[in-house]
Amino acid sequence: MKFLLSCNLLALLALSALAAETPSPTPQATPAVETLPARAPKEQLATELKGGSVLRVNSTNQSYDFFRPWSKKAPLNRRGLGAVIDGGEVLVTAELVWDSNFIELEKPETGERSSAKVAVIDYETNLALLKPTSQDFLKDLQPLDTDAQVKLGDHLSVVQFEANGTAVSTEALLTSAEVGHYVLDDYSYLLFKMSCPLQYRDNSFTLPIVQSRHLISMLLRYDPRSQTIEAISTPVIQHFLKEAEHQPYQGFPSFGISFSPTRDPQFRHYEKLSDSEGGIYVDDVEPNAPAAQADIQTGDILLSIAGKAIDPDGDYDDELYGRLSITHLITTLSYSGQKVPVTLLRHGERKEVDVSLFNRPPQDYAIDPYVIGRPPRYLILGGLVFEELSRQYLREWGPAWQREAPQRFVYFDHYQADLFPKPRKIVFLSQILPNNDTIGYPQLNYMAVEKVNGQPIYRLEDLAKAIEKPINGFHKIEFDLDPKVIYLDAAQVEQNAAQLQKTYSLPGLRRF
Repeated sequence: MKFLLSCNLLALLALSALAAETPSPTPQATPAVETLPARAPKEQLATELKGGSVLRVNSTNQSYDFFRPWSKKAPLNRRGLGAVIDGGEVLVTAELVWDSNFIELEKPETGERSSAKVAVIDYETNLALLKPTSQDFLKDLQPLDTDAQVKLGDHLSVVQFEANGTAVSTEALLTSAEVGHYVLDDYSYLLFKMSCPLQYRDNSFTLPIVQSRHLISMLLRYDPRSQTIEAISTPVIQHFLKEAEHQPYQGFPSFGISFSPTRDPQFRHYEKLSDSEGGIYVDDVEPNAPAAQADIQTGDILLSIAGKAIDPDGDYDDELYGRLSITHLITTLSYSGQKVPVTLLRHGERKEVDVSLFNRPPQDYAIDPYVIGRPPRYLILGGLVFEELSRQYLREWGPAWQREAPQRFVYFDHYQADLFPKPRKIVFLSQILPNNDTIGYPQLNYMAVEKVNGQPIYRLEDLAKAIEKPINGFHKIEFDLDPKVIYLDAAQVEQNAAQLQKTYSLPGLRRF
């Protein structure tokens, strides 16, 4: 899968020692911000957080088991902190509350509690807004401002709480800003990096980082060995909050290309690039993405985006943070629904195109990059368990899933844009539940379905429709691997369906 950058597939990153777990177009202009002076947070944090701006957040999470898609895994508890903001909402990381069964807010000083629900969540930027079910729970609390901006070298306060509810802070020095991975594979946004000797305390899954009553960022992960923080940056938080004001929430836009630098002087001479200009070479264009819809093609050289010149490495000059990847320019400084002008060079001829930006939801891909907050889809026929391939399924093999998962499926996932350019899903046989209908087929799994009863299968709905018309009383199922074809007695499958469901305690034989 190719997004704005050609990213290697990485394992899901956690909060290391801080992860306390128990097993509608939007406006095109970015909001005006206030630049805060650099200062050391020596004053008492109680002054900065006067009015109760930070709450404890307790979440009970229970994700689905993609090896048994009809069931969930054991619940676990996550405990973090949330920042109260304007609008009667609490900002947390999405990872704290995704796949949650129950969320509780707690005032550290008084212990007063209220349940809460997710109002808006963005898994790609790892941000979520919570709304307390009690309308008056936040009325006496003073929200943190979110309209500020900081610069490199600023001193910030990482907020934590002692067990007795006393607010404490640790000084963090903002050392750098760069585009990097958040939590999910393939999604990169502006990261703040900070130097900070942080100590572990309870409720540390999410930690707000503040300065002078302004919410600056949210802790993403912490390395206790180097004492460095990676945090969700201010521009990403501000974009998320601005986008969350509109319904439906449209998400952060993408561009949909992979590219190579143009440092080679012979290549630059061949492409008629002058010494005074940069430019990046488009290696590939993701089908149906914004770039493809604007007719940007493989082989084009992009010279500028949104009026910003692109250097040969794919960076531009950001007014606040210096040289940054154009990923930040596209995903965060621009909004879904916005058109951005692009200057490109094609076969020596300069062209101007407008790219209409939008977010591609995970369901839009042949293999979903993530399945969170929604159950996996499946269909069981005579004990044959069919699913749609997703990155979440591959992740069930653990952090080394790229080596441990079925390699054909890893290959499908990595090259899906080239292998499956047309809209579709990869329906596959994940396992067989032994019963009388599947005698003789005990070891079959990880096989992609091509046809059922003569009908091509591009999603589970196709499979459900195809089994309505058996061939001569049998379901004929064709795969891409040996055995190429297997058969099920249609009448026997229907007759045994209720017993199969009872035997394996299945809540249902299908879920779309």
